Amino acid sequence: MFTSTGSNGFYKAPLSKSLLLVPSAISILLTLLFQHYQKFFAYNLQAVKEDFQIWRLVCGRTICLDLKDTFCSSLLIYNFRIFERRYGSRKFSSFLLGAWMLSALFDLLLVEITQYMFGITINSLPSGFLGPVFALFVPFYSSIPRVQVTQVLGHFSITNKSLVYILGLQLLTSGSYIWILALSGLISGICYNSSILKVHRILCVPRWVAKIFSWTLEPVFSSAEPTNEVRVGMGATVDIQRQQRMELLDRQIMMSQVAQMRRQRQQQGGMINWNRLFPPLRHRQNANYQDHPSEQGIPPPTEVSEEQVARLMEMGFSRGDALEALRASNNDLNVATNFLLQH
Repeated sequence: MFTSTGSNGFYKAPLSKSLLLVPSAISILLTLLFQHYQKFFAYNLQAVKEDFQIWRLVCGRTICLDLKDTFCSSLLIYNFRIFERRYGSRKFSSFLLGAWMLSALFDLLLVEITQYMFGITINSLPSGFLGPVFALFVPFYSSIPRVQVTQVLGHFSITNKSLVYILGLQLLTSGSYIWILALSGLISGICYNSSILKVHRILCVPRWVAKIFSWTLEPVFSSAEPTNEVRVGMGATVDIQRQQRMELLDRQIMMSQVAQMRRQRQQQGGMINWNRLFPPLRHRQNANYQDHPSEQGIPPPTEVSEEQVARLMEMGFSRGDALEALRASNNDLNVATNFLLQH
């Protein structure tokens, strides 16, 4: 689901903000005012192969010429900004660069395969930064937990990820050959994420390049840290509490690996009794939780990383809840996040 805090929606995501604003602005200008320049941004594969116009691989795979594609891809980039917050701008830009380069190669291969197998000659493909956008569905599927929001007709579950997939489907059906871009993007995302191929070690942004962009472009596109957000109060029932936390889901799902935890629990021979491992956070005797433990013969708590506490607080949890969950989970951020989401 999409949640926004104004300009603070891109806090710690300057690259995502630039990818949303700059290509969208250029796309609108080319559509409304400079239509005679659109030919320079057409993704013409015939010109690339026969006339060696390699520059079309850059221009044609950066700016959308269809406003509907621009709108859908911008919304997806806005939602996928969570990966820049999680990985950092350099690692996120390395993923986009690697997916962009790999998808260009797979575009050409898929066009040749289509012509060889089905006799269909494809001279051009839809323009835009679509390959990397589709590639981001790979980490979105594998690392973002699926949390049910509601049910339709009692059988069809609506989750926090449903709207993103609907947008991807809308983008997929916007053109006749956009399925090639989608398939090449997904393949490139899988290749880049693969620990076997080690593509991420080859196709990455050098540190000195990242520093240059950090000094020059980051001050332009950076957003201020949120300071005026109203804390979400606790509802009267468990359902209300869960619904309130769903409103801040783009922060809460950060670093949560629910699928991996389920596999671990199955390997351990069953479900874990969370209430046994984690004392209920809402039934503390002292509402103003202190960082030091009570002296009742309890062993000293695990040392908690302030960086991990800060990450949980960015997701919308209180400092007291973050401290207790991290100590109870032996400083495991994924376990602590999953527990706070479920309670």
